[in-house]
Amino acid sequence: MTDAATIGPQPRVLYYVQHLLGIGHLARASHIVQALAENDFEVTLVTGGMPVAGFPADGIDHVALPPIAVGDGGFSQLVDADGDPVDDAFKARRRDLLLATYREKRPDIVILEAFPFGRRQVRFELLPLIEAIEATRPRPLLLTSLRDILQERAKPGRDEETVDLVHRYFDRVLVHGDPTFVRLEDTFPLARSIVDQVVYTGLVTGRPPAAPAESFDIVVSAGGGAVGAGLIRAALEASAQRTDLGRWCIIAGPNLPQPDFERLAAQAPDHVELVRFRTDFRSLLTTARLSISQAGYNTVCDIQQAGCRSVLVPFASGGETEQTARAERLDRMGLAVVLPEDGLSGDTMVSAINRALDLAALPDVPVLQLDGANRTAELLRDLLNKRPASQL
Repeated sequence: MTDAATIGPQPRVLYYVQHLLGIGHLARASHIVQALAENDFEVTLVTGGMPVAGFPADGIDHVALPPIAVGDGGFSQLVDADGDPVDDAFKARRRDLLLATYREKRPDIVILEAFPFGRRQVRFELLPLIEAIEATRPRPLLLTSLRDILQERAKPGRDEETVDLVHRYFDRVLVHGDPTFVRLEDTFPLARSIVDQVVYTGLVTGRPPAAPAESFDIVVSAGGGAVGAGLIRAALEASAQRTDLGRWCIIAGPNLPQPDFERLAAQAPDHVELVRFRTDFRSLLTTARLSISQAGYNTVCDIQQAGCRSVLVPFASGGETEQTARAERLDRMGLAVVLPEDGLSGDTMVSAINRALDLAALPDVPVLQLDGANRTAELLRDLLNKRPASQL
C-alpha cells in the first residue's frame, strides 16, 4: 500500500494522454493542463505518442513515455518511433516509467484521457496504474476525460466492459462537450447506467489567440495530415478555379508522408502557400473568410471560437463515425457546410465553398459553450473540496 501526501494549496494532477494517429487528443489535453496550471494546480502531463512541436506549452511538467503510434495494420498494431512493432519488453518499460512517475508525483487527481472508453491498446500500462491508485491511501481521485462524440463500437461486449470499469474505479467521467449540442448517450448506448458519474465541461478551446502577423482569405487544414492527402489535393484544385477568393494557406500537417507533400507542393499556384504546420493556425482563422478542414474536435472548436465560416470534410474511412456526426450537427445549425469525403474533388469543393460563403451571417456570440478548459479546473477543485474527510 502506498501513502499519498495531504492535499495542499496546489492540488497535484497527473494527466495521461496517448495520441496514436492525429494530434487532436494531445491538443485538447494540452489546453486543459495549461488551464489547470493557470488555476493553481500542480500539473504533470504524461504523453505516449510521437512528439509534436508546440505541445505541451512551455512551463508544463512533461513526462514522455517511449512513443508509440499505429502501424499499417490499423489501431490494433502498435509500432515504436522507428516503425518497428512493440514487444513485451517495450511495453514493460513504458509501464514501469508510468508507475514510477505516479509514485514520484503523488497526485491528488489522476485523469486518463479516453480510457476506458477508448485506448484499449494501452491497457497493458493503464490497468497496472489503476491498481496502484486503488492501493494508495489516501486514494487519489480517478477521472476519465472524453471528447463530446465517441466512435461507434462494432465489437459486442466492449460497452459493458467500459461501464464495469467506470463503476469499479472511476469517480467521474468528464465529457468535454456542450450537452445542448450533443450528449454522451447520443454516441454511447449505455450512458444512462453511468449518468451519476458524468459531468459536462463545455467544449475545450485554447486561450483566445493574438492577431495574426499575416492574413489569408482561405485557410485549409488537414489536422495531423496522416489521412489528409485527398483534402489537400482537392483544395489545390479548387484554389486554381477560385483565384478570385484571394490568398490561400493550406496546412498539410506534420504526418503527411514526405513524397505526398512534395508532389502536392509542386502543384501549388502562386496565390497558395502550402506548409506542413503553422503555430499561428488559430490566429489565422480569426481573419479568414473561410476555413476548409476535417471535422475533428479541436479544429471545430477553433473555428467556432474564431467565428469563421467553414466547409467540413469529415474523416469517415475505416468505419469512422465521430467526425461525420459532429459535422452534420453543425450543418443543421447553419454553422458549417458538409462535404462528404467520398465525394471529394476540386469541383465539389468549389460548390461547397460557394454554399458556405452564402451562409447567413454567423452570430457575434458563440452558440456553443467553449470554456471547457477553465470549467474543468473549477470542477476538479469542487470535487476535491467535497471529498469526505475519511478520504483525505
